[in-house]
Amino acid sequence: MTARSGHPILQLDEVVHQRVRLGILAVLAEAEKVDFTHLRDVLGVTDGNLSRHLSVLHEAGYVETHKTFEGRRPRTWIVATKLGRRALADHLAALRELIAQVGEP
Repeated sequence: MTARSGHPILQLDEVVHQRVRLGILAVLAEAEKVDFTHLRDVLGVTDGNLSRHLSVLHEAGYVETHKTFEGRRPRTWIVATKLGRRALADHLAALRELIAQVGEP
């Protein structure tokens, strides 16, 4: 247990921890920007479900969306903010610490 602030579970970010939102940030960590459709397909969620999770991440300041047009077709790009990348890194560090503390069965 660290002196930082108790048990590692207390360091988990509730916004990041949800499976789809963690997946969004994980995919964004691998790229500068990701197309909405690609993100939806990779995560296996519906448009509405992805939109809702992106809204939560946007409200937390973790992602930004940019709408463009390619010809006449709209395209939405999602980008992780610096704060979002830091939140993911901190969350993963807390998970690693939790795993190390619990140990292997």
